[in-house]
Amino acid sequence: MKRIIIITIILLLCQVAAPVQAQTIPRDELVFLTSEWKGERFADGRPKIPDDLVRRARNIAIEDAWTILSNEGYTSQYEGNWKMVHNDTPVVGRALTACFMPSRPDVEKNIKERGKKEGRIGNTNSWPIDMLTKGDVYVADGFGKIADGTLIGSNLGNAIYSKSGNGVVFDAAARDLEGLTEIKGFNAYVRDWHPSYLKNEVLMGLNTPIRIGRAIVMPGDLVIAKKGAVIFIPAHLAENVIVTAEFIILKDKFGISMLKAGRYTPGQIDSQWTDKIKQDFLDWLQKNPNEIPMTRAQLDEYMKNRTW
Repeated sequence: MKRIIIITIILLLCQVAAPVQAQTIPRDELVFLTSEWKGERFADGRPKIPDDLVRRARNIAIEDAWTILSNEGYTSQYEGNWKMVHNDTPVVGRALTACFMPSRPDVEKNIKERGKKEGRIGNTNSWPIDMLTKGDVYVADGFGKIADGTLIGSNLGNAIYSKSGNGVVFDAAARDLEGLTEIKGFNAYVRDWHPSYLKNEVLMGLNTPIRIGRAIVMPGDLVIAKKGAVIFIPAHLAENVIVTAEFIILKDKFGISMLKAGRYTPGQIDSQWTDKIKQDFLDWLQKNPNEIPMTRAQLDEYMKNRTW
């Protein structure tokens, strides 16, 4: 009898400790799909790119990131053609993904009933918001729906910014642009604005792989959204993309300074560098340490394998 009681208590504790599962894929499956990532993970299995890399990613150019990813064979990570709350407020962080589909009464009923049993509250478009943590970017595939496809308005926008300190990327619409504009620091990349409320669609995937236009997005990807363009960088490539892009920025700053000083011609700077230019670049780095966004040790390690 005592053995049965102990087993029952263990089972109950496991049930209490188990994370809510409504619309999510198993943690093991997410770890499998993102197995190239070797670093820290959230409890749900998402790769947790370090905060320092996320901070530095705000300063790199999407064009540079796109080129670096393309050279690595990742050709489906970029999407353009967005409308924004603010044109000058980047959205940079770790992706928390959601997939919405047209509603079907029987399917929506089952999803909502299961979600209620697992502690989900409200309509399914609020469930992803409940899972956000600081630094997350809420990325949703709303199948491009505009009228009746508004995933958030100003109330949910405030909730998102309060939980994540970040913005959203929606292949869908949003409502209440005026109210969203008042949320300082928040931005939304959406397909359009519409005054309607969300209708006839349901959450079918939460923290699952999704498609945003021509791009594939995995939970935990590094999201960089700037000036009407969005790129999704696989977590395991984030450091390499950022360091390489930072090196490109350093080369460009050096090149511009040399052109302004009349030391070299445009043809010399835009061609393969001579040993003399390389040495001038190294001297410039010594004289301008504040221009280096990474540690000097990181830069030296990167330049060991650099072909210039």
